[in-house]
Amino acid sequence: MTETEKNIRTETPFLQVEDLYVEYESNKEIIHAVNGMSFTLEKGHTLGLVGETGAGKTTVAKSILRILPDYSATIRSGRILMQGQNLLELSEKEMQKIRGNVISMIFQDPMTALNPVLTVGKQIAETIELHEEVSEKEAEKRAKQMLEMVGIPGERYYEYPHQFSGGMKQRVVIAIALACRPDLILADEPTTALDVTIQMQVLEMMRQLRKELNTSMILITHDFGVVAEMCDEVAVVYAGQIVESGSLQQIFKNSVHPYTHGLFHSIPRLDEDTRRLYTIGGLPPSPVNLPKGCHFSPRCPYADAACRDKPIGMTEVEPGHFCRCCHIHDRKEETGNV
Repeated sequence: MTETEKNIRTETPFLQVEDLYVEYESNKEIIHAVNGMSFTLEKGHTLGLVGETGAGKTTVAKSILRILPDYSATIRSGRILMQGQNLLELSEKEMQKIRGNVISMIFQDPMTALNPVLTVGKQIAETIELHEEVSEKEAEKRAKQMLEMVGIPGERYYEYPHQFSGGMKQRVVIAIALACRPDLILADEPTTALDVTIQMQVLEMMRQLRKELNTSMILITHDFGVVAEMCDEVAVVYAGQIVESGSLQQIFKNSVHPYTHGLFHSIPRLDEDTRRLYTIGGLPPSPVNLPKGCHFSPRCPYADAACRDKPIGMTEVEPGHFCRCCHIHDRKEETGNV
């Protein structure tokens, strides 16, 4: 183990993202994908990043792993500290030793995450061979053990991705991510491509493996049901900013931001006969031309001149519970949540 890896594994706190700004350039336009995002993740915990498509969730994960496209993406400012070490200051050679070993990522679509011309077992084994000094035979043995761990018979080591169902492919992707027992897993909507029955099986497996390996996780999703099953803390993301964050209990039982309320109200309830689901009016702002003040103000029913005048900072509603809204206290009595 190198000195860099040793420092990452032993220092505290575990993970901190501080004031992160990420931009893309497309057709000579600047796309403001992540705009001052900050959060902390404790060892062994799972943080859910929730929000609409295009909110910047995946960009944050790729920034942590340093796999943003060089030709179009730029991390303008901020720090990503993993147990005291700023990942943004490491060389590409140092990051190659960390990817798949200390930090792994489960990508959204298993169909494109796997190499179609390599056996699934070889794709797991090559991760082990890359990061650990083991023989080819030992790597094959451990790859078969990883397949068994995710519920796939070890003898299927020699089969190709096209011989597996969608749910089985996702299990293989998870096996690859866990092959070197990483400290942090970045799971980008890992169950979106799966049917409901397989979703529950994969989530249960991920929960058990996380518990057994004491692995931390950032779970990117738009599904509050998945968040309720998997997460300890939640951060609601809108237009590249966290608009509300706190524990699972605080966000589900005591949310205060209008956007968070809109997301919850759009979920169908089994105890109500609803003919039409609630929708949040309007569309997310263009990341090329974001509002001057609160990014949610064009869609917010409570917005006024103060909301549109200048950027809104995070306010601590209660210990550990933060919200980006200048009318929190005005709405306490109305919502009855705080």
